[in-house]
Amino acid sequence: MPLLSVNNIEVIYDDVILVLKGLSLSVEEGQIVAVLGANGAGKTTTLKAISGLLKTEEGEVTDGTIEFGGEKINGLDPELIVKRGIFQVMEGRRVFEDLTAKENLVAAAHTQRCSRGELDKRIEQVYHYFPRLKEREHGLAGYLSGGEQQMLVIGRGMMAKPRLMMLDEPSLGLSPLLVSEIFEIIVKLNKDLGTTILLVEQNARMALNIADHGYIMENGKIVLDDTTDKLKNNEDVKRFYLGMTDVGTKRSYRDVKHYKRRKRWLT
Repeated sequence: MPLLSVNNIEVIYDDVILVLKGLSLSVEEGQIVAVLGANGAGKTTTLKAISGLLKTEEGEVTDGTIEFGGEKINGLDPELIVKRGIFQVMEGRRVFEDLTAKENLVAAAHTQRCSRGELDKRIEQVYHYFPRLKEREHGLAGYLSGGEQQMLVIGRGMMAKPRLMMLDEPSLGLSPLLVSEIFEIIVKLNKDLGTTILLVEQNARMALNIADHGYIMENGKIVLDDTTDKLKNNEDVKRFYLGMTDVGTKRSYRDVKHYKRRKRWLT
């Protein structure tokens, strides 16, 4: 049984706007799974449907089921879903700017009943993977660099001890060097701690390099999924997500228009 199973769900916003249209995916325990797609494909909505955050945006799962550990979770409040072991790291490095880095970490553990000793142990674990946060622990989070803030929001996710951590665009706005560092740490969290990762990412090359399985979304649907080794060798994925043609040259706008007309993902 997969750790997470999303079964043919539909999501509607404001009782009118259909965003996800019969979407299904699954995540095995211990895997890193990547979800790729253009802006507006429905990737972030998928994560919010799983984490329960749709409720804060007038969104609703109107059909299908979401199961975690074999139990249905769609319809539960977000805090109950966190307690079950799912934590979503939001896009945009949303930190509590007026709190210190350490206070941000403490706040992230509020859903867990743990002793002071356990709390300190979790903080030290975060500092082990993100030593720069240790150096800046008494500095206000709003004054951290973009890379440090991204480390902090992932560290906050670690504080909840999730079985499944969902990351929404962790590379957004970061330099290539920092992106490499963040992705290396994501792999370490998966390997060292056994944390299952569901990764939404525009940087398809980086995502496919670290993931075990990948899904490609278009217009609220999954149009292709496979192991990442096979996806990286798929000609359409190479052309339209990795930016390369068969001979290794960059794609052209004419190619993109041609791709939009043919839509031959499922061949």
